[in-house]
Amino acid sequence: MTQKNFEDNFLSQQFEASRDHLRAVAYRMLGSSAEVDDAVQEAWLRVSRYDMSDVANLRGWLTTVVARICLDMLRARKSRREDPMGPHVPEPVDETRERDAEMADSVGAALLIVLETLQPAERLAFVLHDMFAVPFEEIAPIVGRSVDASRQLASRARRRVQGAPVPETDLSHQRKIVDAFLAASREGNFEGLLAVLDPDVVFRADEAAVRLGTLPEIRGADAVAQLYKGRAQAARTALVDGEMGVAVILGGQLRIALRVTFSGDRIAAIEAVADADEIAAIEVEVLER
Repeated sequence: MTQKNFEDNFLSQQFEASRDHLRAVAYRMLGSSAEVDDAVQEAWLRVSRYDMSDVANLRGWLTTVVARICLDMLRARKSRREDPMGPHVPEPVDETRERDAEMADSVGAALLIVLETLQPAERLAFVLHDMFAVPFEEIAPIVGRSVDASRQLASRARRRVQGAPVPETDLSHQRKIVDAFLAASREGNFEGLLAVLDPDVVFRADEAAVRLGTLPEIRGADAVAQLYKGRAQAARTALVDGEMGVAVILGGQLRIALRVTFSGDRIAAIEAVADADEIAAIEVEVLER
């Protein structure tokens, strides 16, 4: 047996040993055994082409691969639901119904119904952290957000799962902070910006936003205030995937979404998202003044 054949055989054995775990992750993400099969098969196709020599924790790495695939499938599903001309989804055959019923019993039908109400990123953060103890440091790159923002996603999902409504007072208070931030930005009010920024605030931008002329990361209230001084003319306070943030609207289209993380009465982190695919998957509700 050649070295490559040995490695391929070892990888296949390890994948099969993790299959039940991967199916459990995928089912809690997708809620459909047919889609679970697709997700796990796609995971195998991806990992079989990958150089595994630098992977220290294979089970953990496989979990993140399946999670990424499931997140893409959830976002595609959401897009199809919003398209009235989308294709009709056929009813599952009896065998699939039985498999779904068995898996639903293991999870809890009521929980699955609640999970269906979550945004894709919320569902992923909650499922991976609360059900499979994946640390937020590993969840953050999957959803493309900071560790703090990923923690907020899971917290918001957890409140919904537990039946507690998202506190309106929190959103109302956060809106005042964002409104004050944008007002100070438009007016070029440096001191006003400092008043709503945490001293250790971090600004991060994706590659698309960097191409528009910003730095990938800026730290500290002075530097972030300088970045936003005199800007935000096209920015509007908005709910970004259900959380308080900012939408930059140009030509009637969403060009940049700012995800905002709060610490008390101040802004602790800002993430600028301009990637077209990511923008298309974000649910944004601009709040009227």
